[in-house]
This record gives sequence, structure tokens and C-alpha cells, in this order.
Amino acid sequence: MHRTLLVTSALPYANGSIHLGHLVEHIQTDIWVRFQRMRGHTVHYFCADDTHGTPVMLAAKARGITPEEMIAQAHDEHLADLKGFHIDHDLYYSTHSPETREYASKLYLRLKEKGLITIRSIEQLYDPVESMFLPDRFIKGECPRCHALDQYGDNCEACGASYAPTDLINPKSALSGTPPERRVSEHHFLRLAECEDFLRTWTRSGTIPEEAANKLEEWFKSGLTDWDISRDSPYFGFEIPGAPNKFFYVWLDAPIGYIGTFKHLADLQGLNFEEAWKPDSQWELYHFIGKDILYFHALFWPALLHKTDLRTPTQLFVHGFLTVNGQKMSKSRGSFITARHYLDLLDPQYLRYYLAAKLNGSMEDIDLNLADFTARVNSDLVGKYINLASRSAGFLTKRFNGRLAVTLTSEQTTLINQFRAQADHIATCYDARDTSKAMREIMALTDLANQFVDQYKPWELARQPEQTEALQQVCSTCLELFRLLTLYLKPILPKMAVAVEQFLAIPSLAWTHTDPNHGILGHVIRPYSHLITRVDPLKVAQLVVQSAPQATT
Repeated sequence: MHRTLLVTSALPYANGSIHLGHLVEHIQTDIWVRFQRMRGHTVHYFCADDTHGTPVMLAAKARGITPEEMIAQAHDEHLADLKGFHIDHDLYYSTHSPETREYASKLYLRLKEKGLITIRSIEQLYDPVESMFLPDRFIKGECPRCHALDQYGDNCEACGASYAPTDLINPKSALSGTPPERRVSEHHFLRLAECEDFLRTWTRSGTIPEEAANKLEEWFKSGLTDWDISRDSPYFGFEIPGAPNKFFYVWLDAPIGYIGTFKHLADLQGLNFEEAWKPDSQWELYHFIGKDILYFHALFWPALLHKTDLRTPTQLFVHGFLTVNGQKMSKSRGSFITARHYLDLLDPQYLRYYLAAKLNGSMEDIDLNLADFTARVNSDLVGKYINLASRSAGFLTKRFNGRLAVTLTSEQTTLINQFRAQADHIATCYDARDTSKAMREIMALTDLANQFVDQYKPWELARQPEQTEALQQVCSTCLELFRLLTLYLKPILPKMAVAVEQFLAIPSLAWTHTDPNHGILGHVIRPYSHLITRVDPLKVAQLVVQSAPQATT
């Protein structure tokens, strides 16, 4: 059955560079999208920079440029980095767009009409030097529970307590260092408790992982409180209709950026925008996100969509965090690795493969162990997979003008059919985002192919004139196995697959090309040229250096 899928990755924040933590998600999404496209489905894959909020405003001020200039620079950098890792968006846009502004206003007014917006005064901390209300992260002080010093205004990193900024002991502004004042301001709230029945049902309907649903039970048990969706001027964002100097909180308009971005894509490509977002849409909507932003995507976002009569996500795919050599990424340890730093040193295909070999579709954290990274990529991709082509193609080119055998032995045909028979199982793994299992299955096949080569030793057959036919059959079998392995690896190694398609002189590989009609027996290949180099351990060592890349949130 043909499907139409809308797929997004979480929106990278414009106040920083893309780093390897971002790439876990974007590579995972891209692999899944490419697989679905190989299966023949229509996929609209889109993303955008998350551009609003106080951090962007203050960072731009520090650089002496406007927020608009800063987010334009960030967009160009982010897009270049993501393309560098072969991430294939249909559109990479920005939440600071006319479309997102339009839908943020529309949905807010729709909520207001339904009586789901309430306005009341709250007390906040205000920096009189900077003339602004302070976001939680711009206030530091003593934890009211464990009394640890230098803690943020929303939670304590020492004991894990959550609290209001006004609960901090001896608070100070992180901007000016002065004690903030308490001032009262009117704020706009979404009455989230009105959505509780829907959210309880939705979060237990298979739309999010069970472990995520269990975590959300904490919120239901403590009671859903009104969600503050407004911020005071000065603030970089969209002004709330009918509320001068009040702006939408970034977490209100950021997810609406999914709608705004798709609207722009729909206008560019003539797509049916209305069909995508109507409540009974037959199209499917998938969000890939990290577990740190689960609450926003699993509570606030579906509540907003449901109450404004729009469709809700089909599923949220939630992944864990990335550690490097077993530790949280850290600038002081030199393990905070940006995408650009990696690209300056190493082939992006190495990381795509390694992350795929680690990810299993769960919320578990994964570790980039650099020694294991080097060993696994060199062993699997170079020693096992590419080696198949390099060990057989030369004989076919030199002895048979590049032509593969027309017929094979029954044993060789049986081996090829064994590879073909794994297509559905590997597809199931990809569909479930269990790429680690898919890689185990594919590498097991690669081992079988190498055992076949070791058993029949084409280099020895080449020295025996009476074995000419056997030489052609063995090398042809090897290349057909290599073609099938390339097909199975294509979602992970798209650039490699294109090079192999050119080498084998075949059309772009689709998942249906596992059937015998797409085999390459009797086919003429082009001369083999080197497809990938081994990972250089010296360059890997340079990844972890004492550096100070741009901070990101």
C-alpha cells in the first residue's frame, strides 16, 4: 500500500552550531526517510531552524548584529553542515517566517475563541540594568532545597530539584550580575488541564514509546497546570495579536514552525497543504525528537493541535543522548565535537554507518567510542563490504571485458537467493528504526560472501586456464552479492550507493530490486575504482582536542 508521510527532525536552535548530538537525530531521520522512499512511498521531509527567544536576541546583541542577521548566518551554516552529512531535506527553512507567524496567530486566536486562553498577572524577576524580565536560564542563585550555589532559575543540577525562579536564594542576573527585582506582568496561558482527557488517551495509544508514556504519568499525577505561552518585550519573536509588547514564547511558535515550513514547501511544490493537517488526514506525520524535549512534543504540541481542530502526529520517535568515550560531550574535555570539525577531518559516511550500528529505535543513550568507531568502520565497511568488490571486479575487467557470467552453479544461485530472502526481515528492522539489528544482519551476509570468496579463491582460479568459466562465475556471484548488500546499505550510505550504481552501470537501487529480474548476470560493469579509504586513527584523535566551539542550546 502506497503511503504519504510527513517527516520532521527537531528544530536546531539558531544560537549555536550543529554538533554530533544533533546528528544522531538527523542521521536517524534521514536513514528512515531514504528507506521509505526506496520502498516507493511518498515522503516529505522538512525541518527548520528554531530562531526565537532571549538567547538569540542577546547573542546577536553581543555580536553587534541584528537577530535577523544572526539567524540568517546560522541557517546557512546549519544547512551546509547537514548537507555535508548527506541529510536530504525537501526543505530546510526557518521558524522566523511569514507562514509560521500566520499560523501562530491563527491557532492562538482559535484557542482564545474556544476559551482556552486565560490572562493573569504573575510575579517575575526583572533585571533593572538590562531593563528586561529574565528567563529562567538567565538567573542564578542558591538552590532552595540542597543549597548548592550557582544554580539556574528552573532546576538544580546538584540535587535535581525543580522550582520557580522566585524560589532561588540570593538570585542574581546572569546578564548584569545584579540582584533582580520582583515585578508583576500580565501573561497569557493555555489551559492545559482542559486537554487532560485527550492527552491521557493520546499518550497511551501507541503514538509515543511506552517508556515515554510512563514518564509522562508524573505530569498527570501532579496535575496539568496552565502553560505560560507569552513573554515580555524585549523579546525576539512574534507579537501576540491584540497584545502589544507581548510575544509568543518560543516553544509555542517553534512546533507551529512544522506547519509553517510545510506550508512553504506545499506552495513551492504544489502539494495539498489542507490534506496534510486535517484531523482525518490519510497522510501520516512523524516527528523524530530527543527525549529532552518529550514534554513539549507529547503534551503541549498535541494539545494545541487537537484543540485547534488539526491532525495530531501519527507517532513520535524518541531517541536518547550521545556520549563520547562514555562521557557527556564537554568542551573542557575536548569532546564537544561540532559537525564542521568532524567534516574537516573525516568522511561523513563513517559516522552515518557507526550511528546506524548503534541505534535501535529506543530511548537508550548511545556512545561514540572512538576506538570502536575506528575499528568497526575499518572492519565492516572496508575489510568486509568494499573488499568484496575490490577482490572480484578486476578479474572481470581484465579477463572478460567487464562482462558477468550469464549462468551460475546451483550452489551460487542458492547463495544469492539466501541474500534476497533477507529483504523483508531487513526492511522490518529499518521500518522499526532498529538499524543496529539491520547492520548485524547485513554484516552476517557480508561474512557469508567473504567466506564464499575465501573458499573459491578467484586469485588462484585466475592462474588456471581450465578454470576460466569458474573464475567468471565466482566473480559474478561476488558482485551480485555486493549489489544486494549495497541495496541493503543504501539508506545509510547513499553516496556510496550512487558510486556503486555507476560502477555496476545499473539504475538507482530500489527495494524491489532484490528480485531476480534486477540481477546483473550477463551485465557489463565499468572498471572498478576505490570507493572508500580506511579511517585514519590520527585524524580520529584530532576530533578530541581542547577546543572551544561555539556554544549551543
